[in-house]
Amino acid sequence: MCLIVFAWKLLPTCPLIMAANRDEFFNRPAKAADWWEDCPDVYAGRDLQEGGTWLGINRQGRFAALTNIRNGQPRRADLRSRGELVASYLDSEQSAEDYLAKVQQSADHYNGFNLLIGDGEQVFWFSNENSSKALQLQPGIYGLSNGSLDTPWPKVVRAKAQFSSLLCQSAPDDAYFDMLSDTTHAADNRLPDTGVSLEWERLLSPICIESPDYGTRASTLLKVHGAGSAELHERVIR
Repeated sequence: MCLIVFAWKLLPTCPLIMAANRDEFFNRPAKAADWWEDCPDVYAGRDLQEGGTWLGINRQGRFAALTNIRNGQPRRADLRSRGELVASYLDSEQSAEDYLAKVQQSADHYNGFNLLIGDGEQVFWFSNENSSKALQLQPGIYGLSNGSLDTPWPKVVRAKAQFSSLLCQSAPDDAYFDMLSDTTHAADNRLPDTGVSLEWERLLSPICIESPDYGTRASTLLKVHGAGSAELHERVIR
């Protein structure tokens, strides 16, 4: 998952509304969002290479989402899969605080990540590279890509602005998916320096990424309602 924008406790009937894109190499096998046979309370897409997921909900209204950290450093193959952080929370009965305390103890067992977890009452963000402890989020609109929370990369700024406008308009679900399909590239003078080549900075700058081998593979709209129920709608691109 490489771009997430969400509103927390701004709409009385919908404490959380989240729009997200998953970016990945196209040759990495994955399954579309569904109920998991081995974890029947979990509804999420599934990474068939490692068995975890990037975003999901469960029947109790809990949710979790993950992005990787982009810093130009090679991925360490000897570390654990980051997707298990989402799957384990959704399949557990631990509170968000207790779960994050456990994650923090083993945070160095994973490559760089941002983790969002919560329910209809609380949302927390934790990163093993960008935060020393979990942060409980206050009401507001947030954006998360592959830097820290609300790092003003062009795609994050653009997505938050469009997302805010849609909220104000009480826009239908299709409008959020239209936002997530925006392929506008940032100008070179606005690109961040994240340790990758200029060519890759350009490729990764849109909300929706397109290239022959890597790009946006799925878009998701997630809502947690005031009654505590959650719904997740996914559109698989490829």
